[in-house]
Amino acid sequence: MASIQKNFSESGAKENVAISNIYQLDGRVPISKAIPFGLQHVLAMFVANITPIIIVAGVSGLSSTQAATLIQCAMLIAGIGTMIQLYPVWRIGARLPIVMGISFTFVSIFCFIGSQYGYSAIVGAVLVGGIIEGILGLFAKYWRKLITPIVAASVVTAIGFSLLNVGAHSFGGGNGSADFGSARNLFIGSITLVTCLVFNIFAKKHYKNLSVLAGLVVGYLVAIGLGKVDFSSLTGHSILALPQFLPFKPEFNINAIVSVVLIFLVSATETIGDTSALAVSVLEREATEKEISGSIACDGFISSLSALFGCMPITSFSQNIGLVAMTKVVNRFTILMGAIIMVLAGLCPLFGALLATLPEPVLGGCTLIMFGSIVVSGLQMIGRCGYNQRNMLIVALSLSVGIGFTQVPDIFMIFPDVMRSVLAENCVAVVFVIAVLLNLVLPKNMDVAEYA
Repeated sequence: MASIQKNFSESGAKENVAISNIYQLDGRVPISKAIPFGLQHVLAMFVANITPIIIVAGVSGLSSTQAATLIQCAMLIAGIGTMIQLYPVWRIGARLPIVMGISFTFVSIFCFIGSQYGYSAIVGAVLVGGIIEGILGLFAKYWRKLITPIVAASVVTAIGFSLLNVGAHSFGGGNGSADFGSARNLFIGSITLVTCLVFNIFAKKHYKNLSVLAGLVVGYLVAIGLGKVDFSSLTGHSILALPQFLPFKPEFNINAIVSVVLIFLVSATETIGDTSALAVSVLEREATEKEISGSIACDGFISSLSALFGCMPITSFSQNIGLVAMTKVVNRFTILMGAIIMVLAGLCPLFGALLATLPEPVLGGCTLIMFGSIVVSGLQMIGRCGYNQRNMLIVALSLSVGIGFTQVPDIFMIFPDVMRSVLAENCVAVVFVIAVLLNLVLPKNMDVAEYA
């Protein structure tokens, strides 16, 4: 934190305090002007930041009190991670306006691990995987060329497809719930979804980024009216408190660790893409090796810190990268205000407990669009890579094997238990491995005309 304060002070000393600095990476902005822009980033990401926790906590059998504790930690860790991306500590952090949050990339594999081995196995796997990603980040220049844009595009597309059934289960009331698919659940989910759509269509400018928040609020109010919300878990929570250290004792299950480490590699490819996209679209230059290395290292090491507080991995948030690209507000001091707001929210257990009461159908109505957007983002990435035969072979075969084979898990019966548990339930890992292998073995210049 001393390093953050030093960097912050230096950046403030170099520039006069002015509102025009919001369009500059460095420089001070009046706090009264900086706070609203920082708050906008929190509003754009906070639903996506807590949703993975609520989904995984439900599948893992955690109580609402435990889920509330994890939500509290999620806000705190996201704030700390964002601060370090803005004002690096040593070689950890990109020194770019990157906002961090709980990663959706791990949801599908965590749902499997949580239901099979318990939440403590998730914590142990995140602790190990985060350290590995952090170390790899420090040495990113030696390996990142293996993760080409077409590999990253295939992986992002697979992530979107792997999450669609998670959104559908939430929409119906939660996997295994007694009233799954009831008229009440479907009505709440539909109202939430329609609200998101209407808000997105009619809202102006950057307010469109609040469509998920609007759907959540309306869906939540409807759920309260229909008796779907249980407020009993709010009793006994203090307004301010520090998060609990090691609320879950880590368990180091080899199957879980291997699976999660593979997904950490996938997450690293997303971080490379986010960092590069930010530099190109906003700063109008290529991201430097130092920025990419620091960004990945922050992802990894802060994810391990997150595990120590019982929470899930964090990563750069693409929706906030999009928000920066749209508004052109790149000032680090301004976005620091958002990080401070996240930290303050993380010190309020009652805030986490309230968010933990969100009913599954409300989450389902919000996340259907989110998850579908991930699929579309992957397809857009494929389009930017070009529709030549080499790229089409990589995408087609990796998705066919990754998604197709995991829908028929018995096909992996001949493999050892560890490998079978990794492959049979994790289409993203399979897509990642196949895409990397194909990228290495296929000729770089295949003599085939591009598709129209």
